[in-house]
Amino acid sequence: MMNEQTPASLLIEGGQVIDGLGNPPFSADVLLAGNRIAAVAPDLGASTPPAVPRIDARGMTVMPGLIDAHCHISFDEPNSNDELFFHRREGLAAIIAAANVRKLLAAGVTGFFDADSLWEVGVDLRDALEAGIVPGPRMATGGNALLTAGGGTAGRLIPDEGRRGYGMVVHGRDEIVREVRRQIKIGVDWIKVHVTGLTPRQRIKGEVQMWTLDELKLVCDTAHELGIPVVGHCRGASSTRDAALAGMDMILHATYMDDAALEAVVERRVPIVPTFTFQANLADYGAAVGASEGIRKIFQKEIEESAVMLKRAYDAGVPMLCGTESGFSITPYGDWHYRELEVFVKDLGFTPLEAIRAATSDNAFALGLTGETGAVEVGRLADLLLVAGDVARDVTVLGRRENLRQVIMNGEPVPSFSAPPRRDPPGWRAPHYGTRILRQDVVDEFKRGESL
Repeated sequence: MMNEQTPASLLIEGGQVIDGLGNPPFSADVLLAGNRIAAVAPDLGASTPPAVPRIDARGMTVMPGLIDAHCHISFDEPNSNDELFFHRREGLAAIIAAANVRKLLAAGVTGFFDADSLWEVGVDLRDALEAGIVPGPRMATGGNALLTAGGGTAGRLIPDEGRRGYGMVVHGRDEIVREVRRQIKIGVDWIKVHVTGLTPRQRIKGEVQMWTLDELKLVCDTAHELGIPVVGHCRGASSTRDAALAGMDMILHATYMDDAALEAVVERRVPIVPTFTFQANLADYGAAVGASEGIRKIFQKEIEESAVMLKRAYDAGVPMLCGTESGFSITPYGDWHYRELEVFVKDLGFTPLEAIRAATSDNAFALGLTGETGAVEVGRLADLLLVAGDVARDVTVLGRRENLRQVIMNGEPVPSFSAPPRRDPPGWRAPHYGTRILRQDVVDEFKRGESL
């Protein structure tokens, strides 16, 4: 908490405050002292020393900075798993991640959770951020996602053993325990398990569960004995149920839940990060990047078929957190960190204030900073946004960069930043000739178009 001797360092005057705790907006000044919020009340100007810098926030919303509970900062927006697994180099991935992280801060993200990373890039970047070597948001990180030989969402690209990309394949009790302990030794904040994956001939909705309940319990028990939480990627009813029963501390996706899965997450109040931004972007805008209509419908259907159960879980007391899966070509850094709030309102039936809470104070859980950040409240870390517009009525205001008038990180106003144009290093992207196979009928179609 704030030292009472810390002098006032900044006064934000006249704004409409959204506290991030779900309360209605109210008019107040916000006084900072060092990196903490010292006071939130009307008319603080008269009692604040004239030498203290001031920001006129009249006509603006003052709110907590966004927290993204599902981001992949080391991936650098790949178009495919082939590109992600075979066209990335460790040192260069770290350098580019350090550049990309500034895009998050410029988009109003003052904290994020990187669920898994290439090599140990996540741990190294987090340490650089905490040391002030790289400017950016607060960060919590996993290491390599744990997979079985059954794989994850990359199918046969996953090897039968060892590491590839962000994944580490483990076999049996000894390997599971050894890898969990190894990751904790290097300094991860979370252990991630890819509980489900895709198979060539699967017959079930969502993804196939690749871990047994006993294996999941082993991961959780091993990590918890060393004080580290566990998060699971679960797309399917049985995986979500078993992740909750095993003692996982957070679940990513939790789509296609049935009654048994719902009962398990409700009983244990396991926070869920649906991460529908990826699906929503593909469904709504996939045509702009060449995605087929069939693929777009599949992703839209996942939202539609999962929304009711997720809302039931939320209504029963399960925390619902906002994550965007930023880091892929369909969810580039800095562009879509607000979108999950929009999906929560449109598809899950949240009010704007409920969605804001999910993206701020509730999301502090993913950073390990519950009660420390994510709210405009005395004693909290001063991670704030000043936004032109009424965010309490329309969360999409946060998606227009010109509306983000000031980002305040750890009590300090962040200078405006616009990422300069960049080129990709040699070999960084998977080579491709186009989006279609050049069959004769394609050439004939092309010639007919030219002749018109």
